[in-house]
This record gives sequence, C-alpha cells and structure tokens, in this order.
Amino acid sequence: MSELPSDFFYTQSHEWLRDNGDGTLTVGITDHAQEQLGDLVYVELPEVGTHLTTGDACGVVESVKAASDVYAPIDGEVLAVNETLAETPELINQSPYADGWLFSIKPDSAEVLKNLMNTEAYRAYLDSEG
Repeated sequence: MSELPSDFFYTQSHEWLRDNGDGTLTVGITDHAQEQLGDLVYVELPEVGTHLTTGDACGVVESVKAASDVYAPIDGEVLAVNETLAETPELINQSPYADGWLFSIKPDSAEVLKNLMNTEAYRAYLDSEG
C-alpha cells in the first residue's frame, strides 16, 4: 500500500493537499500516482498568479512510460511553484509528500477542503480501484 500522510486531503485524480495553517495549501501528486507513472523525467507547473478552477488541467508530469495531467484540486490562485522540479523531477518519485511538492495555492474559499477525501476515504478509494 502506498504511503499516505494522515493529515492530508486527497482527490480522485490522485493529487494531495496539505493545509499550511496560514490560509494556503500545498499541492502535489500522491505516492500511488508516482508509483503508477514510474520514473519522472519532466514536470510542467502552472504559472504563479494563475487562477485555477477545480478539475481543470493545470500541469503535466511526464515519465519514461507516460505523460499525465495534473488537475486543479480546488479553486484558487497559485502562489508559488516548486522550481527545483525543473532540474530534478525525480524528487516527486523520491519524496512525493515533501520535497516533491508541485505548487502552493490560496483557495478562493475556506470551505474547499470539505469536498476532498481524508486519508481513510482515499485509502478506501484506492482499494476500490483495485
């Protein structure tokens, strides 16, 4: 079973969100997603200042096997991107929940997390995917 931090939130498209406690959230892809993709070789991230809408493709992660869109997990403004990934996309494989974060976002609403899965719900979702 993939590693799952207990205090994160998750989407069905395998993005994770961490509440930074200051009104911002950090976004990345889950350990499960990076395992499915394999060794990452390229990452395209949204521009700082871009306003994202939930469900819209906002980036790409590309591996030796496939390219996959990253979807906006919530509505909000991109505040920062992980510039290190341009040179070392494999950080996502090595540390998907820490060094391999993708971007931080300021949500449009404080209510956004209620529409996401907690760790237990995401684990059940992964189990149901088989």
